[in-house]
Amino acid sequence: MSALTILSHKLKHFDLSAKEKMERYLQEVHVDVSDYTFAANYIWLSKSSGFFTIIDDTFCLFVLNGSELSMLLPPLGRSENVYRAIFKCFDIMNQNNSSNYYSKIEYVHETILEGFMNYIEEGAMLFDSMESYVVEKKLVDYVYRCDDLIELKGNAFHAKRNEINKFKNANPDFRIERLDSRKHEEEITLLFNKWVGDRIKYMPKEEADIFLDGIYQERLAIKRMLKDYSELELLGIVIYIKEDLKGFTVGEKIDESTASILVEKTDFEVLGCAQFIFREFCKLLKNEFRVEHINVGDDMGFENLKKVKMSYRPERLIPKYTLYQK
Repeated sequence: MSALTILSHKLKHFDLSAKEKMERYLQEVHVDVSDYTFAANYIWLSKSSGFFTIIDDTFCLFVLNGSELSMLLPPLGRSENVYRAIFKCFDIMNQNNSSNYYSKIEYVHETILEGFMNYIEEGAMLFDSMESYVVEKKLVDYVYRCDDLIELKGNAFHAKRNEINKFKNANPDFRIERLDSRKHEEEITLLFNKWVGDRIKYMPKEEADIFLDGIYQERLAIKRMLKDYSELELLGIVIYIKEDLKGFTVGEKIDESTASILVEKTDFEVLGCAQFIFREFCKLLKNEFRVEHINVGDDMGFENLKKVKMSYRPERLIPKYTLYQK
């Protein structure tokens, strides 16, 4: 596949060979947002749509939708380099795109946004100002204390404990295995297909179109995750009832204190399975990575998913922003 060359910057294809380099730059970015990992971006990008380059000693990740270029993350690196690189990234996008409307930087953490605003206000770029930009607040990440999700103490988690107990009582023959991408690939695919069919049955009609638009992409993401599971250094488990796989979940470490859950799917018809595998996986994440917090990502704008994530009493919500240039 050919690279893109824009304003003398060569944008290379974003593939597994970029993992080591991106992770080196991520070490300079101290945020615990679920989007700020190599795997989280790699599995959701098709083989032909992701591009990266190094600008002012920052890692810059672009995505090509049709012929329009945008950024999935702000430049990654030391703060003083990031703010300078943002201007050049907009120049690249504006040069390529049919309209500046398509030029945007997504999933901007509030500390990076605040730093960029201060950088402009302090006169580092005299020809520019925040009046040249539009900031749009997007979805939030849900972050929990590991121990809260494992112990489920108090009245707030009474229903969760009941669901787990019902699952264990109804399915004494369950077993949990570490996810093996080769061994479990076919069964995971079958479960995902069943999950899609069941989800549509119970989904509000107003959400169905959005859901269906994302299913094709999610299927490809899971396929790519399983294909490169070992190289991505992911951690996952599956749960069986008798000989049938009824759930799977996959996560990774974001930083020294936080792990994230990338994907979790369970059979809707097995009551309590979702609550049970979630708690068991949180135990594994804590033991394996020695983390104190779990980030389960955002709710993708689905009201039902928002209710579920709020029901686990997040310790905090991390806002994410999109930055546009007028």
